[in-house]
Amino acid sequence: MHRVTQRCSGATICFIDFVSPVRFLLTFKSFTTMVRTASTMLPLGTAAPDFTLPECDGGTVSLSDFADSKALLVVFMCNHCPYVKHVADGLKQLADDYLGKGVGVVAISSNDVEAHPDDSPEAMKAEKANRGYAFPYAYDADQSVAKAYAAACTPDFFVFDADHKLVYRGQMDDSRPGSDVPVTGRDLRAALDAVLAGRQPDADQKASLGCNIKWKEGAAPDYFNPQGSA
Repeated sequence: MHRVTQRCSGATICFIDFVSPVRFLLTFKSFTTMVRTASTMLPLGTAAPDFTLPECDGGTVSLSDFADSKALLVVFMCNHCPYVKHVADGLKQLADDYLGKGVGVVAISSNDVEAHPDDSPEAMKAEKANRGYAFPYAYDADQSVAKAYAAACTPDFFVFDADHKLVYRGQMDDSRPGSDVPVTGRDLRAALDAVLAGRQPDADQKASLGCNIKWKEGAAPDYFNPQGSA
């Protein structure tokens, strides 16, 4: 950054900062791609798309790993998104509460790490350790799994029953960054409790809201529908 001193009017001295073209373009690109986005609300009853992905601690994680789970929670998230940061502690607590009840939990990051290195697999490993997540955190490098699930935002939550049929998709609860609503996981907990009790969750479900998944340049899916700056 270069600072130029210029006399603007009378005795007033103005300082004008000039940012290098490369830095400006990177900043502009980041700003224009971070937009508030809602869940696509995949149709209930949809079968969970298959996946096998590298897990940030090593090895792989697959849909088949959860064949014996009573329910499965799939979360599309990332490290840097303020919406994810807002619910991170609540998500950890929710997972800790339900893993022992036979619920499978897996988180997936699909962000373009060339544009967002904070979401790299190495950074994911550190984030998992720092947060104390007890569930797999997998990397969807080609973004095909996100597209198969019609995932749109971070965080984006999907609950499947024991047969891996979609029974809930949408928000964790009503809390958002900057709001005075506490993070409780109310909606997600209600859905999981219903599945564990052998019932269908209430079909009146609210879309999740967050930063858009950071698609590779020119690779955004047709369903990508941003709502405004986040």
